[in-house]
Amino acid sequence: MSAAHDDASKLTILIASPLEDEHVARIRAFDPDRFEVIHEPDLLAKPRYVADHHGVPLTLDEEQKARWSALLKRADILFDFDRADAANMPVNAPKLRWVQATSSGIGEYLRRTGLDKSDIAFTTASGVHARPLAEFTMLGLLYFFRDVPYLNAEKAQHRFQRYTARGLEGARVLVVGLGSLGAAVAADCARFGLEVWGTRRRSGMEAPEGVSRLVDQREIRSVLPEVDALVLACPLTDETRRLIDTAEIRALKPGAVVINISRGQVVNEAAMIDALSSGHLRGAALDVFEVEPLPKESPLWDLPNVLISPHSASTVEAENRRIIDIFLDNLGRFSRREPLVNLYDRTRGY
Repeated sequence: MSAAHDDASKLTILIASPLEDEHVARIRAFDPDRFEVIHEPDLLAKPRYVADHHGVPLTLDEEQKARWSALLKRADILFDFDRADAANMPVNAPKLRWVQATSSGIGEYLRRTGLDKSDIAFTTASGVHARPLAEFTMLGLLYFFRDVPYLNAEKAQHRFQRYTARGLEGARVLVVGLGSLGAAVAADCARFGLEVWGTRRRSGMEAPEGVSRLVDQREIRSVLPEVDALVLACPLTDETRRLIDTAEIRALKPGAVVINISRGQVVNEAAMIDALSSGHLRGAALDVFEVEPLPKESPLWDLPNVLISPHSASTVEAENRRIIDIFLDNLGRFSRREPLVNLYDRTRGY
């Protein structure tokens, strides 16, 4: 699919989420004869950390609302969503043809806002977060296979007693989802000596580097008793919602570890909590949850065998630079009327 604009005049790019000046400058310098870039930081949320694309929402006065409304009416391209009123973007930005998202998984957001029914082209940040999330996966696996919770407990008791760790080499991991993220995870796991099995939705494709066995996604439950760790790296779709339900949790080998870098709704959280509390699961490293922010009353906070990341495992200092790399590549494709990379597929849901 191509999202090229028929008008030969200069196109307007509106920056719709917090972005550092250095990255705005890169966009402005890309093709100033073809694109006008508008960046009004005083109308955007205030970032709390590097690569914060949501920020602290501002309360705009009437003059600021009018300014933002006028800018939306001019926009042909948005860098990120107008989060203040995403559902009405097709009306509020009538010229809008394309949105470059800052997230890899936008399917649920598009369905919730109804934007999946619009004619706007959406491109994702797929691939940008693969390396940071693969690092978090290895952190989670090492955390439990090298017994960090035990070491912390021993340290708290000032106890110096030698012990034997399980270790990663020779363990078997199942990676659910072998897109750019899952492929990065699989390659890292293999380098650490794990035997890597993987599942993917589409058949007929070769296994990525490091994957010794491909498992049909519909057959996951049958292989769970054979794996020592489960890594969820799939997009959230109708097919993957509660893919790991109560039966799958129970099927996991006693002492298995779960890593979730997908979406919280892929796993039955209550069933996972029960398995963690009973000791059936050795541990879980979680970056995503069914409800976010994770409610203060969630039992997950107090379980010693749970590593919690506040949906930040993908966020590193280089994130925006990598997203802008994708955006600039797509701007060139947009100008040349070529298909955009990372184009959201409404049929697949990602």
